[in-house]
Amino acid sequence: MDHFLYRDGELYAEDVPVRDIADGVGTPFYCYSTATLTRHFQLFEEALHGMPHLICYAMKAASNQAILTLMAQLGAGMDVVSGGEYARAIAAGVPGERIVFSGVGKTRTEMRQALQGGVRQFNLESEPEMEALNEVALSLGVVAPVTVRVNPDVDAQTHAKIATGKSENKFGIPITRAREVYARVAALPGLRAVGIDVHIGSQLTSLEPYRQAFEKVADLTDALRADGHEILRLDLGGGLGIPYLRDNQAPPLPLQYGALIKEILGDKGCEIEIEPGRLVAGNAGILVSRVIYLKEGEGRDFLILDGAMNDLIRPAMYDAHHDIVPVMEPVAGVAQRPFDIVGPVCESGDTFARGRMMPPMGAGDLVAFRSAGAYGAVMASEYNTRPLIPEVLVQKDQFAVIRARPSFEEIIERDTIPPWL
Repeated sequence: MDHFLYRDGELYAEDVPVRDIADGVGTPFYCYSTATLTRHFQLFEEALHGMPHLICYAMKAASNQAILTLMAQLGAGMDVVSGGEYARAIAAGVPGERIVFSGVGKTRTEMRQALQGGVRQFNLESEPEMEALNEVALSLGVVAPVTVRVNPDVDAQTHAKIATGKSENKFGIPITRAREVYARVAALPGLRAVGIDVHIGSQLTSLEPYRQAFEKVADLTDALRADGHEILRLDLGGGLGIPYLRDNQAPPLPLQYGALIKEILGDKGCEIEIEPGRLVAGNAGILVSRVIYLKEGEGRDFLILDGAMNDLIRPAMYDAHHDIVPVMEPVAGVAQRPFDIVGPVCESGDTFARGRMMPPMGAGDLVAFRSAGAYGAVMASEYNTRPLIPEVLVQKDQFAVIRARPSFEEIIERDTIPPWL
């Protein structure tokens, strides 16, 4: 469900015509819906109702301060993977005790930052990281709350670049070594184990990989408790997929996901932590771009947009599909024809879609990329000295620019010329 719908012949974001935003802000730009963000977060609250839980928004999906502030007001914790994300979460008003610090390469500086500012737990990924955190905690005279991320060797049945739960992936420690590693944690005076962490990948469209992983976590919980460890929390990660409107994908609903958690882990007496990102933000955002040229090629036609791969890297990086729709609603029954939809960057990879069926389009027309709210703006760059594009947040009939487009001068002035030049 989202709040980007046609009304009176044109696409609206909640109660704001997308065309009005384009006229006021210029293209390309990202646009997010407050109502959709709120609804998607609440779906997880409903899914876990009746059991102790904390929903930690995975802010790597979309980390604008306005979105984080909204999440904080809804009661979310935050899942962060860098010192910068930690600083963003704190700045958005999220208390340290609601921040989970994940990631395979935490530095000592980041560990110190979180221990001094407050943190719910560190999700440890390796034994060298465990030793480093112990040293930092002891140097500060504190004890760091930790979980160990276990790798259950489960195939998430997702894109290889976003799978994290197989033995060949870089994440976590083998679940077969978990009891040994937890014994080591217990021997380190600067660490206190508070639970178990598992995360098997992103954009999962089936519950079966979750079932396999959760059953292994349930068995591990019993084994670790038998070894004398206090297991209070189970951090189950995120990764639930969203429909990208291709091949009739129908990922599981949050309520089904929650029911599975209750079925397998509900009798463990643990607080459940989950870290949704894509499902909260993905369909809550669109990328709006304008057609620069319609180019007729040899055997194919091109729609050349003012948006490019530096604005939305997912199609080039993951072969990701996004539904692309005209902002002005096509006349019912109008003939469509195939276009390659591309950007202006001098790379063949700057292609959003090949052979995509579209109604008649021309220079100046607006298009919207659906399901662009997650891993869009956060992965953007200034390649080709193309400014980072604005982000806009809509609430009912209002919209606000929540990140402005920098000028060329602002981009250039960030560079420093050494004195010998």
